[in-house]
Amino acid sequence: MNAEPDRSHEDEAASSDTEMTAEAAEPVDTEEETAAAAGEGASDDPLAELQAKADENWDKYLRALAELENIRKRAEREVANAHKFALERFATDLLAVCDSLEMAQVAERDASIESLIEGNEATLKLLGTVLRRFGIEELDPQGEPFDPNLHEAMTMQPSDTVEPGSVINVFQKGYALNGRLLRPARVVVASEPAETSKKG
Repeated sequence: MNAEPDRSHEDEAASSDTEMTAEAAEPVDTEEETAAAAGEGASDDPLAELQAKADENWDKYLRALAELENIRKRAEREVANAHKFALERFATDLLAVCDSLEMAQVAERDASIESLIEGNEATLKLLGTVLRRFGIEELDPQGEPFDPNLHEAMTMQPSDTVEPGSVINVFQKGYALNGRLLRPARVVVASEPAETSKKG
C-alpha cells in the first residue's frame, strides 16, 4: 500500500506566497508625496509671501512720504504767515501812540503851552515803552567814549572839559534791535584842546 505524500510543507509555502503578494499589493509612498506631507501647513507659494511683504512696505513708504509732504507744506504756511504778520503786535501797540497824537492835535486849539508839553512828553514816554517792549534800545551816548560800532562822528570839537575821544553832543540818537544796530547815533566828538599861545 502506497503512503500519502506530506502536504504540510506545501501548505506553508502557499501561505508564505500569499503574505508576500499582500505586501506587494500595499501602496508605496513616493518622494513627492513624502515632501508634500512634510510641507503640510507651510506656505504653498513663498514668492507670493515675499510679494505681499514688499507691497506692505511700499504702502508704508508712500504713507510716510505723504506725511513728510504735509509737514513741509504746513511749515511753509507757518513761515509765510510769520513773515506776513511779524509786525502785527508791534503795529497794534503803535496804535496807542497814534491815538495819543491825535488827541493832542484836537486839544491843542484850546490847550496851554504847558499842557501841550506835558502831552508831548507823555506820548514820547509811551512810544519809548512800546519800543523797549519789542527789544528796540535807544542809544544816547552823551559823555560816553566814542564807539565807531555804535556812533557816527559828524565833527570833532576841541574841549578841555572832557577826555579826548568822548561824545560831547548828540545830534541824533541811535537805536539797536536786540543788540543789532538799526541806526548809529550821530555825535560830536571831543578832540585835544587847542594850545594857547604863550605870552612872551
